[in-house]
Amino acid sequence: MIRHVRPKLSCRQCETIVQAPIPSLPIERGRPGPGLLAHVLVAKYADHLPLYRQSDIYAREGVDLERSTLADWVGRSAALLDPLVQALRTDVMASDVVHGDDTPVPVLEPGRGKTKTGRLWAYVRDGRPYGDERPPAAVYFYSPNRKGEHPQSHLEGFKGILHADSYAGFDAIFEGNQVSEAACWAHVRRKFFDEHEKGSPLATEALERIGALYRIETDIKGKPPDERRRLRQEQAKPLLDELKAWLEATLRKVSGKSDLAKAMRYTLGRWDALNRFLHDGRVEIDNNAAERAIRGIALGRKNYLFAGSDAGGERAAAVYSLIETVKLKRPRSRSLSARRPRPHRRSQDQPHRRPAAVELGRSAHSTSHRVARRTLTKINASASKVKPRRLVVGWLGAGAGSVRLPGAIFQRRPQRGAGNGGDRGSLSPHSVIWPWGGESGRQRKVCPILSSVQ
Repeated sequence: MIRHVRPKLSCRQCETIVQAPIPSLPIERGRPGPGLLAHVLVAKYADHLPLYRQSDIYAREGVDLERSTLADWVGRSAALLDPLVQALRTDVMASDVVHGDDTPVPVLEPGRGKTKTGRLWAYVRDGRPYGDERPPAAVYFYSPNRKGEHPQSHLEGFKGILHADSYAGFDAIFEGNQVSEAACWAHVRRKFFDEHEKGSPLATEALERIGALYRIETDIKGKPPDERRRLRQEQAKPLLDELKAWLEATLRKVSGKSDLAKAMRYTLGRWDALNRFLHDGRVEIDNNAAERAIRGIALGRKNYLFAGSDAGGERAAAVYSLIETVKLKRPRSRSLSARRPRPHRRSQDQPHRRPAAVELGRSAHSTSHRVARRTLTKINASASKVKPRRLVVGWLGAGAGSVRLPGAIFQRRPQRGAGNGGDRGSLSPHSVIWPWGGESGRQRKVCPILSSVQ
């Protein structure tokens, strides 16, 4: 906590009183600083934690923050960030190539006791596949419905190539000569994949032909646009010509009402837009950049369930624009194979043995650390008297004085058969005696080790 001290000073001759001005704060006459506000926004829109969960988390640490207070902070923070969001939108719409997509968002409809379906529109600039030096960025817009007038207003003044799906609302944008359509081969592949799962050999052949196009894209990723265009003309164009001839010949042999025929007509009906990537090295083969940008919204939607109002949807679009842009610029996380193994998992070549004594790993200067050391002594003493037990990671205590335990000992309960109506066994933590100092003297309480076992 930061405390601002502003002493008042008075002149003995003229009796004038002076005082330092109040420091600038994000919220006028408010207590939260920029760090706390940023933490609330990131937790809600990047980590998908609804405000009521954040309120409960703060309450466990002894901080009373009501959900209404957090909601007010989110609204005021979004208003402060609006100039930055507008500048980001202007920068993205000035690009030559943009990926566009939308996703539904349930929005609470006041007075009716139910939700309506709003939309969040995502527009992404990502030139990394063809070596563009401009940093990637993503912007979002909210609309209360999916009418075509909304993307038309978003893209007003945009000139270039728009990656999009087959949504009819984009058709008016492509009518002029300002915007060219680049269709998505991932959408095409998805339709054939659905038929492939039903056992269709024709769909399997279509997937193999489309897969050959993607293998070429993998090889030319990161190369300059001119070289990408040349390699596509040499390698991908013959494959596309063969694919079109195969689709036209096969379509005459299958039932016109089947889903496979619908997938073929979908592909042939958008053939020019699907071939746009052949003639421009800046164009991608699919619209996956936009679909990745709305993935975080889909995860958040499963947690907060709905937006409180249309104004809440506008705030979400603004904050998502900044957070997703930062996520595009950060390096990708390490693969699972490169992560350090869990401490309680032993390798295949490591012999099974009793759990070794656990240590804190740092000096215990505070009272909490000294208490934890005594507790660990009891745990290690009991470890040699019982059968081999599983070692898991846990925390001892709560709040700022909590101490992380490298291991906590669990013992499997006796297994009960199905005839007894019981489960097949579970893991129960050993409770440890936690000497807790209170105002009235030292008290002894039983404190379970806060851990969980899958």
